[in-house]
Amino acid sequence: MHTSMNILAAAGPIIETEVFDGVKQFVNNWSPPQYSLPLFAVLFVLMLGFYRQWTRPVLGTVLLSTFCVVYFGAMFVDANYFEILRKPDNVPITMMLLGVWLCLWIAFRQASHNDALLAAGKPLVEQEKDDKVLVWPDLVYTEMICLIVATAILVAWGVALPAPLEAPANPAGPPNPSKAPWYFLGLQEMLVYFDPWMAGVLLPGLIVTGLIAMPYIDTNPKGNGYYTLRERPFAISVWLFGFLILWVVLIVFGTFLRGPNWNFFGPFTPWDSHMQVPLTNVNLAQYFWLWWLDSPEPTRDTSMWGPFYMICREAPGIVGTAVFVLGGMALLGRVLMRNLRAQMGFLRFYIMAVHLIIMAMLPLKMVLRWTCTLKYFIYLPEFNLNL
Repeated sequence: MHTSMNILAAAGPIIETEVFDGVKQFVNNWSPPQYSLPLFAVLFVLMLGFYRQWTRPVLGTVLLSTFCVVYFGAMFVDANYFEILRKPDNVPITMMLLGVWLCLWIAFRQASHNDALLAAGKPLVEQEKDDKVLVWPDLVYTEMICLIVATAILVAWGVALPAPLEAPANPAGPPNPSKAPWYFLGLQEMLVYFDPWMAGVLLPGLIVTGLIAMPYIDTNPKGNGYYTLRERPFAISVWLFGFLILWVVLIVFGTFLRGPNWNFFGPFTPWDSHMQVPLTNVNLAQYFWLWWLDSPEPTRDTSMWGPFYMICREAPGIVGTAVFVLGGMALLGRVLMRNLRAQMGFLRFYIMAVHLIIMAMLPLKMVLRWTCTLKYFIYLPEFNLNL
């Protein structure tokens, strides 16, 4: 098997023709995140809105088959895509995509059944079947079989694909691109838009605290022990948006679209390590003082604040961030989710609101980077504090 993999890798794509050039160029043009991320968001909305349709076995099979044909078939029409997909450390990405699709289809399929039964006033699927089993021997046997099967798969995987080990670490010649393991590529993508203290500490920390606090924040008994979307649209939509759009999609970006110097490349574009991308990103303070007011930024000598001139300089970002956070919490609590706030209580609701607002900073920062070339809301290198 190892020999056959080497032969396939050396052969490269089987089909090289100009018939697909137009299609590949179209995909390359629309693959940058400023175009593809809104497309994924639209697909996310369609997934939630039409879950009863796409979870039908026939349509679900057609969609999965189409995805597999396009996803794997593109290997044979483009050498660059072939090289990306066949890399041993990218194999988990393919497994992740297929696994996420399978789990989503099963969950939404059962939710579709239950929502139809709820609308008809009939018992739920989980209420009609007795699926209780004994720990011994049923559960232990099942776990033992799964252990054996998983071990066999891992052994076969390790024999067929060599471990993607590179040369010993050399600070003078780091790999280009230097990518984190696949499960951290979403985090590495966040580092493009936020400083390490926020992308590497604050945001992951809030993910952990959000998961810990979720059972205490969300005490709604509906949906416990059975699948449903009709009874839990807000909770399921928010959780899936964070997982699919703000994590899985970012992993895909880091795998297929991030190339040398962490520049964006289309999936069918050869990676050029010498490509130069102009860095035109500016801070909010520069927009405010230089462009809008047409005056220089405050300095220690020109500001009446003296040594605290940086507070005056970054006042637009500080005020804007405060308005976004506090205004967003007020908007959620008093307008958009007034009934939910009354049901949850003050403390639980605003813990949830803080997590939602900070989660919303990521897509907001990404959109502003793409549309306005905005780098930082607040830039305080004096305190190593940038947002």
